[in-house]
Amino acid sequence: MTTALSSREPDVPALRNHPTLTVRPAHPGDAAALVALSRPFVDSGALRERPLSLYADRAADFLVAEGPGGTLDGCLGLRAHPADPTAGLAATGVLYNFCVAGHRQGCGTGARLLRAALAKARGRSLRTLFTATTGGGDLFLRHGFAPARASQAPPSWARSLDPRRNARILARAL
Repeated sequence: MTTALSSREPDVPALRNHPTLTVRPAHPGDAAALVALSRPFVDSGALRERPLSLYADRAADFLVAEGPGGTLDGCLGLRAHPADPTAGLAATGVLYNFCVAGHRQGCGTGARLLRAALAKARGRSLRTLFTATTGGGDLFLRHGFAPARASQAPPSWARSLDPRRNARILARAL
């Protein structure tokens, strides 16, 4: 299920053209920008709609890619699920609300966000990361994720999945 993630950053020419792009933790003041960034993906059906209050309340979950002038060009949420020894479950995490602005797609922004989320998850001693995608999941697969079953995921998250969305569940051991 797992492939080691290379610590070497791939040579992505477009990233060199955007040296001011930084990945940082989000803060509650980013909530409106997170809603705006997510809107095209919600409209296309790729993301579930989430209220402004959720982005504000869960700002600590999010990493953001900040472009010149402070614009948010990408985001990725990481929600930790504590271990449950009575159920035999280790501490896990769920990646959610992953989106990159159209003008940043294909230039490594998503990969930078994903690598930062993997590092954050390791720092929190999470054993496995899960995500659900309605797309192909190519970026996740390139970073060591593999198909998984809902029964392997945190139960509260698995129950929250909408079967009508036909999302593909992927997981990666850390």
